[in-house]
This record gives sequence, structure tokens and C-alpha cells, in this order.
Amino acid sequence: MKGLVWICCFFSLLALATPDEEEVVTESILRDRSHIEETLRLATEQKSGDYAAALQRLRKIYHNSIKPMEQAYKYNELRQHEISAYPGRTLGDSATDGEITSKPMVLFLGPWSVGKSSMINYLLGLQDTPYQLYTGAEPTTSEFTVIMHGEKIRSVEGIVMAADSSRSFSPLEKFGQNFLEKLVGIEMPHKLLERVTFVDTPGIIENRKQQERGYPFNDVCQWFIDRADLIFVVFDPTKLDVGLELEMLFKQLKGRESQIRIILNKADSLATQDLMRVYGALFWSLAPLINVTEPPRVYVSSFWPYDYAPDTSRDLFKREEISLLEDLNQVIENRLENKIAFVRQHGIRVRIHSLLVDRYVQTFKEKMSFFSDPELVFKEIVADPDKFYIFKSILAKTNVSKFDLPNRDAYRDFFGINPVTSFKQLSAQCSYMGGCLLEKIERAITADLPGLLSSISSNKNPTLSSCEATGCGEKPKNRYRRN
Repeated sequence: MKGLVWICCFFSLLALATPDEEEVVTESILRDRSHIEETLRLATEQKSGDYAAALQRLRKIYHNSIKPMEQAYKYNELRQHEISAYPGRTLGDSATDGEITSKPMVLFLGPWSVGKSSMINYLLGLQDTPYQLYTGAEPTTSEFTVIMHGEKIRSVEGIVMAADSSRSFSPLEKFGQNFLEKLVGIEMPHKLLERVTFVDTPGIIENRKQQERGYPFNDVCQWFIDRADLIFVVFDPTKLDVGLELEMLFKQLKGRESQIRIILNKADSLATQDLMRVYGALFWSLAPLINVTEPPRVYVSSFWPYDYAPDTSRDLFKREEISLLEDLNQVIENRLENKIAFVRQHGIRVRIHSLLVDRYVQTFKEKMSFFSDPELVFKEIVADPDKFYIFKSILAKTNVSKFDLPNRDAYRDFFGINPVTSFKQLSAQCSYMGGCLLEKIERAITADLPGLLSSISSNKNPTLSSCEATGCGEKPKNRYRRN
């Protein structure tokens, strides 16, 4: 495999090392960008009223039906990657709203100097402006750069982004001050950034140890991966080898294959025959890392503002570029549906957690006697929950899939921090005015959120008044779809 890769690299370097005058002139010709605005529909106005009303309804469902159960059973301390939740931090109203209302996130990953920053410059039309992201043949991006919409062009320090509760980046404080110094935000007024947020990442350098970065690079990548709506993993013909850091990155991408798009950039630097060989070598290198039946989509083109090199497959590259833009536009168009799916998935996990805690509490009370030592009794239950049918009883009595159950070991840590006596049973979590917590979260999962999604799919206006009057749709008929 390495032999094939080095041969391909030799051809590409040879082509780049001996440009003729015609190629130098061609690089100075800017490519037409009209297809970008057309494919992404940047000229069309968004229906901001409908979108804001739907978000308001989504926030109301979350705060009224899901969050009370989160707080009652301390879901955030279960150490799961959920809405603004991480060890040692309480989920706050504003941070949650920031996560729910945030724009779709597009994450750029890959080796150094493969064209990630140039691609962002091209999509936003920043080339040859004072605001373009710095690019070069050497490793240039050492920070995590978040490019987002703002009323004016300005940079935002990482410590400011983490301290601002109106944004969705406050959980990044857990990675330490060294990382926040490597986090920077760029705000600018742009039609595309009104609908999406780009995240540029430091290039992967295989001979660098993670400790040399001064912060947990893989953990930070995982945080962004968990929240990304679309993940572009970028390669170029000269950097196809897979090392330890890239292998670790693909392990972190497991389960997110539907969001991954592979990009073979700088394709016009190769002749057609060499490009075919490099394309095959890329698949060969990545095949052991992406163990799925349907591999991610691979786009082959040259994503930068200058015209394609002569005597290359420019029609193919143009079609590939438009196809990628359509993928990006699909994420933008489905952003509200994806938010509803995210909140519903979160609600399902909160419900499962509360059912498990309730079962632990019930078992503890059943095993306690007048002469029992509470600490020893519960220690036995936590040490071997299968002996007391904790998890099996949840599967038997409730509509829960065994694949959605959390790790048993997580509850040892959870109850090590939170005494079992501090929790009430679900049957006691009811009030005359507010109703029962379990009924409210189940209604949100089975009726309110699918109804909100149905109203959006039917191009209805899900205003608060209509939702309160009708419950946001009729009784659900399993119409919930997952994008």
C-alpha cells in the first residue's frame, strides 16, 4: 500500500514542481462562484417568523416536559455527551437554549495543508480580502477556528466564547485554559453564515504527540464531532498515509458515518490516470477504518477560488462540487428537523435514566429491613444489578430498546456521587397542578415532538397559540422521521 501511495505522491509532486507559464497564468484566474449562491439559495429570504415560532415551541416542550425530569434524577451527572452536559457542571437554561437554537455546524477535519482553510475561504468568498483564513504549504492552522455570523467583522477570543452563556460553546471550559487560548471565533456578516457555522481545525500531524499540543486534542475533536451536523474529512493526493492520530480520529467518528463526507482535494493537480490511482489508494487506506456496509460519499475536486488546471476533468470537478453544495444545502434545509430529532433523542435517554434510577430506588426499599445496613444493601445492588433484574425489568415493563440502555458501570459512579436516598420514586413525582413527570416526558416523546415535526413537514406555522389549542397536531401515527 505504501509503495502505491509513494508512487502517486511522486507523480503529483512532479506535476507541481514543473509548472509551465500557462499554468501560472491560469492560477490567477478566479473561478465563477455563481453556482455556489444558486445551489445554496443564498438569494432567497428565510421564513424567519415560522422558524422562530417553531424554535420557541421546541424550547417550551424541552423546558416543560424534559428538563424537570433531568433535574429530578440528575441526568447530567451520568457523564453522557448530551445537551451542554458534562461532568461536574449543572445544565443551565441559557446554555441549553444556546445549544437548541444554534445553527447547523459543519466541521472540517484532516491532515495539515490539505486545503481545509482554503475551502472555507472559497465557500465564503474571502480570498484576497483582509479577513481570509491564513493558508500555506506548511502547517498554518494551530487553533480551532469557529466562523459564525455577526453584525460586523470581528474576532472573539476563546475565553469570551466560553464565558458567553448565549452561545453553545460554554462546555468547552472543561478542556482547560490552554485549549481556550487555542480557540478563536470570527464573526462576519454573510448570507451563508446566517444559516450555518463553520469550524476549522488544526491539521493532523502524525509525528506529533498529543501531549505536545498542551490540551486533549482528541477529546476536543470528540466534542465538536458530537455536535456537528456535517463532517468534511479532507485529503489531498500527497497525504494519504494513515497514522496513529488519524486512526484515532476515525475511531471517534464511529456511529457518525451518515454525517461524514470524504473530500479528495486538489484533484486538478494530477493527470486523469494518476487521479484514478490516488482515488483507489485513498479507499484502500481508509477501508480498515470505516467498517460499514455503505462507505461515506467521496467528493473529488479542487475547492479553492482559482480556475482548474488545464487538461483536467473540469466538468467532473464542477459536478462534484455542486453535489457537495447540495449536501450542505440539505443540512441547512433540515436544520429544524434535526434539532427536533436531537431533543427527542435526548428525551428518550433522560426517560430511560429516570426509569433505571426508579428501579434502583424501588429495589433498595424492597431489600431494606429493620436490621439491614443501608450502605451494604445498596452496595450489593450496584455491584451486581443483573442479580436484582434492574435492567431486565426495564426492558420487560417499558417500551425501551436494549440498545439504548446505558452502561451498567456508569451507575456505580453515579450513585457514588448521589445517594440513592436522595431520589424519589417516579410514582411520587406527581403534583395536582403540574401532573406526573413521567407522563409529561412520554407525551413529549410520543406526541408533542412528532406533532411539531409533522406540522413543519406539512408547511404549517407551528405558532404557540395553535399548538396550545391543538397540541401541535393530531394523535401521533408513528410519523416521526429521523434525518
